[in-house]
Amino acid sequence: MASLNVIQSSFVEYFEVRVRTSVHELLEPLSTEQIWQRPFPYGNSIGNLIRHLTGNLNYYLGAQIAGTGYIRNRDQEFTDHGKPKDQLLREFDEAIATAVRTVSAQSDRDWSAPYESERRDGSTRFAQILACAGHAYHHVGQIVYLQKELLREH
Repeated sequence: MASLNVIQSSFVEYFEVRVRTSVHELLEPLSTEQIWQRPFPYGNSIGNLIRHLTGNLNYYLGAQIAGTGYIRNRDQEFTDHGKPKDQLLREFDEAIATAVRTVSAQSDRDWSAPYESERRDGSTRFAQILACAGHAYHHVGQIVYLQKELLREH
């Protein structure tokens, strides 16, 4: 069972450190107003990316694996704006906690269990958790770029 422990602890560390801690560090110097700004005429604000990550983790891992009952409104993740920074981060932290609990609860058999959901068919739980981790860090990379632009002196 050592391999199961390595998989679980690696995903937990990834979600908690690479994703959650990185997001908090990136948002630390920004105001609520800044996180909702779109520094480019295309793309998203940091706030919308955080809402999107929150919805993604709550849906794909929380609702679909852990059975939390979360109902996602994906379009709203990209259109709503203005939520206070502390509330946005609190909801994001709850989604990370859901991801960590879900990963930690997987048995050896669960990792290879079939996984199907909206926008994702014919997969396994392991593949979906891996996809969520990669997806989250992809958006962390975008947040890095947006934060640098928001803090740049013009």
